[in-house]
Amino acid sequence: MPTLIRIPALLALCVALTAPRALAQVGHAPRSSPYHDIASGHSFAAVFGQFGGGGGRLGIGPQDGSVYGVRYDLRVSKPVQFGFSFAQGNLQRYVVDPFLSVATRKTGPVKTRVTFADLSLQLNLTGGKAWHRLAPYTGVSLGVAFGKHVPEDTSAYRFGNKFYFAPQIGTRLFLTSHLHLRADVRALFWKLTYPNQFTVEPAVDPGTADDPHALIPGGRLNEWTLSPWLQVGLGYSFKL
Repeated sequence: MPTLIRIPALLALCVALTAPRALAQVGHAPRSSPYHDIASGHSFAAVFGQFGGGGGRLGIGPQDGSVYGVRYDLRVSKPVQFGFSFAQGNLQRYVVDPFLSVATRKTGPVKTRVTFADLSLQLNLTGGKAWHRLAPYTGVSLGVAFGKHVPEDTSAYRFGNKFYFAPQIGTRLFLTSHLHLRADVRALFWKLTYPNQFTVEPAVDPGTADDPHALIPGGRLNEWTLSPWLQVGLGYSFKL
């Protein structure tokens, strides 16, 4: 996961270098100014990303895989725009059988498909302009993830459908006045819920009071997990 750690730092550095200069754009001749207007209105983008860890303490939540989809943005003012995205994730997860012994209960990883649909609020840190073709932003996404059933999992666990929220930071690089590349890193949070069977001691390997062998000996059947999500895309901005 080294790349998942380095890219957020690079994006944060880009934002730190660019945002303060938004206050210094007065005084440049139009042709020599490092600031250029961004086309207002609408934009469409094809996006591709890499989803990271976050399978929970048992590893049975969706994690590690590629995500691809489309995004539509509407800029309602110079600093503010709304985004709508739809994406398909080819991820993986582990399978755990709560009734087997500790040594044999975990298998995988196995493939799992997750569909993402969300609404984003994006704050453009340089307003309606790009600085040296860069336009950094921050924001947050609220959405729903739809998980497919995994045939290999014969336990009572189901990922199901999950609401999630994802703070993000990123930047756009304008190749022309309309065509741009975008890259961001998201921290996606969702809550995993486990079935009651995970609190039961397995008959084949029951453990002891000092060393319980139930999957969840404490009885806590849900947890919030964090998954890093890197995303890049190619977009086109236009007016109707």
